[in-house]
Amino acid sequence: MAYQPVTSQPGQATWMPVPSAPPGCPPGLEYMTQIDQLLVKQQVELLEAFTGFETNNKYKIMNSQGQKVYFAAEDNDCCSRQCCGNIRSFEMKIMDNSQNEVIHLSRPLRCMHCMWVCCLQELEVQSPPGTTVGWVKQTWHPFLPKFVVQSAAGETVLTIEGPCLNCSFCGDVEFDVMSADETSKVGKISKQWSGLAREMFTDADNFGIQFPMDLDVKVKACLLGAVFLIDFMFFEQVGNQEQQNTVW
Repeated sequence: MAYQPVTSQPGQATWMPVPSAPPGCPPGLEYMTQIDQLLVKQQVELLEAFTGFETNNKYKIMNSQGQKVYFAAEDNDCCSRQCCGNIRSFEMKIMDNSQNEVIHLSRPLRCMHCMWVCCLQELEVQSPPGTTVGWVKQTWHPFLPKFVVQSAAGETVLTIEGPCLNCSFCGDVEFDVMSADETSKVGKISKQWSGLAREMFTDADNFGIQFPMDLDVKVKACLLGAVFLIDFMFFEQVGNQEQQNTVW
């Protein structure tokens, strides 16, 4: 499908222009070649805010200039959303300006408990859909949220480590992105404070991601996927109670 520019309305963010794709770049990931940070903004669902009825999550993904890069939408059934809460499995479609699905995220249903190694979380990242480019997998730790980012071949390329407490009143909650051997920090994922009313009455969150400009676009796609796994695990409401005390 040929790229068709989207004309923005007054007050709305414009779409990021499509850059040239380098050789071997999966279709849709060429945007990532010119990006070293992203802002992921969850859309506020009024039905969910006023009734507590869980709806499919939707997100705008923007660059540092406020231009829209992608749009992400959860694809899930009503029963899973209402009965399984934040541990629910999901399929997440990430689409470009032309509404082509360029990244697909898949999370299986697993319980969350720090003492059960068999319940560690994972997320498969595909780009284009059907072609696995990497994984985000939780690793066991007694009190810290820790993850590894792996290539499609299962090789660990990055690690992610969060704080013991995943709440910070009027401040950001930061997850450090580290090298594979955990000796150097190369970026971070930040859950950003979005205001008292929004924090109390909705689970619509804002996240920022920072990573090296020259990082492999497939690894960047995996870090984007890590945002959604972290959001569901630690910041998604269960009923009207958000997971805000500890990582478990």
